[in-house]
Amino acid sequence: MLPGTARAWEFMTKTAQDLFGRYGFEPIYTPLFEHTEVFTRGIGEATDIVSKEMYTFEDRSGRSLTLRPEGTAGVVRAALEHGLAAQGSSAKLYYAGPMFRYERPQKGRMRQFWQIGAEVLGAAEPSTDAEIITLLVRFFESVGIPLDRMTLLLNSMGDEACRPAYRERVRQFILQKGAELCEECNRRADTNPLRAFDCKNPECVAVMADAPLLRDSLCDECAEHYESVKRHLDLVGIAYVEAPRLVRGLDYYTRTVFEVQVTHGLGSQNAIGGGGRYDRLMQEYGGPPTPGLGFALGFERTLLALEAAGVDVGAAPRTDVYVAAVDADVRPAAFVTAARLRDAGMAASLDHQARSLKSQFKQADRLGARLVVVIGPDELASGQVTIRNMDTKDETRAAVDDVVVAVRSRLG
Repeated sequence: MLPGTARAWEFMTKTAQDLFGRYGFEPIYTPLFEHTEVFTRGIGEATDIVSKEMYTFEDRSGRSLTLRPEGTAGVVRAALEHGLAAQGSSAKLYYAGPMFRYERPQKGRMRQFWQIGAEVLGAAEPSTDAEIITLLVRFFESVGIPLDRMTLLLNSMGDEACRPAYRERVRQFILQKGAELCEECNRRADTNPLRAFDCKNPECVAVMADAPLLRDSLCDECAEHYESVKRHLDLVGIAYVEAPRLVRGLDYYTRTVFEVQVTHGLGSQNAIGGGGRYDRLMQEYGGPPTPGLGFALGFERTLLALEAAGVDVGAAPRTDVYVAAVDADVRPAAFVTAARLRDAGMAASLDHQARSLKSQFKQADRLGARLVVVIGPDELASGQVTIRNMDTKDETRAAVDDVVVAVRSRLG
């Protein structure tokens, strides 16, 4: 990340730290690589991520390791290992950092990409689903994406009581329509039939539009859970669109799934964040039954959405005051003055290249400095400095010892 992009990343992570903290989330950082089975067991071997996109290698001991392709599996593994959601307790965790997938680089999609995510472990109530969905929407709103440019899609994928029968119905539908579907969708009939809903091939999209819908096969408990999630979202005014064909690409999802899409800046690949519930994931790692849910949002795609909305979150930091030295003899005094201003909480810059006074003023203008403190032999001899307002060009004098107070008062 070059400075402009890095500043945008820092802005988003600071926004997440503040907002997520207000919802009771705490930070967690997991390794960049894990034992490969953390992902094959958690994400599912039939998923595209595991079968096609993971960076997997052996270390010197012959152990299979994988660069993390997503954040949830590592967080759940760490929570189980350290008992973060043991004995009926719950944990609310968030993370931020790079992920790795081997796929064709394109706009908004890189092989090393950056995500911010949040996970809740130990909470089964549908109000938790609504809370974390609200958090995701509020984050995008906080960083500057207008609400009218976002669409929240919502669906339920059922659970182990009702989804197996539905998977079989979709599998049979794919087998019947095999001649009209692409090779990948036909392969998914035996590996992960629900992923056929995610195919971007226009012919496949048209065929799958007639496939059976899970909402018609939900068990009573899943149906009531889904209705309760919607009621809670309605209570806080979070608009959503029910998307009965929305599926998430990872095997661990159950019941609620959701996705935020934008209308500008990303074309057809317009999802910027999403997630869902994964109540059986902890058990996949040998732990006790522990409900969980979470989301992840993509930094690169969010940045494109912000640019499309005309929001500049990577602007260079503004300089409050520039300290200009008239000649070499007073540079030490300029250095000390800049240090005093910085220690007092102001953004101060000064010249380190022996520029002329005229060039220093040009540099101050380029940096957007509101004030310039001029220090010369005459000023030092009188125990004063000159303070110029760069907008009005007005100049005033202040005592050297009072320069911090004088600058702060002029900055307001």
